[in-house]
Amino acid sequence: MRASDICTLDVVCIHASASVTDAAKLMRKSHAGALVVIKQHASERIPVGIVTDRDIVMSVVAADVPAATLTVGDIMTAPALTCGEDHHLLEIISVMRTKAIRRLPMVNAHDVLAGMVTADDVYLALGVLLHEMNAAITDEQTREHELRV
Repeated sequence: MRASDICTLDVVCIHASASVTDAAKLMRKSHAGALVVIKQHASERIPVGIVTDRDIVMSVVAADVPAATLTVGDIMTAPALTCGEDHHLLEIISVMRTKAIRRLPMVNAHDVLAGMVTADDVYLALGVLLHEMNAAITDEQTREHELRV
C-alpha cells in the first residue's frame, strides 16, 4: 500500500502568521488534532510546518504564555516532515517510529500538499492487510479440506 492509498485528502491548513488562538479555534471547529502550516503559491498549498494540539498545550497553556501574543509560526514544528504519494506503508511506519510522530503531510511530485497520513490511517491499513491475510489462510485451509475429503 502506498501513502495515496491510505491518506486523508481533506487536510486542515493554516498560515504561520495566524494566531495560536485562531489555530486552536480551527482545530476545535474541524475536530483536528493537527494543522498543516502552509505557504500559498497561487492555489497550491506548500507545507512548511505542522502545529498540533500538543504543541499548543506544551508551548502555550502549560508554559502560561498568553496565546494572543504568539503566532502559529512561533510554536510550529518546522520544516514539515512529509511523505510522497508513492511512499510505501512500511516506509511511513519507519519514519513515524524513528521521528516519533503520528502525522505526515503527503505531497505530490511538485511538493504541493496532497493529503495527510496519520497513525490512525496506518492502523486501519494494517487491519485491512491482516484481515486479507486471515482470509487467504482460511481459504487455503478450506481448499485443503475439500481436496482431502
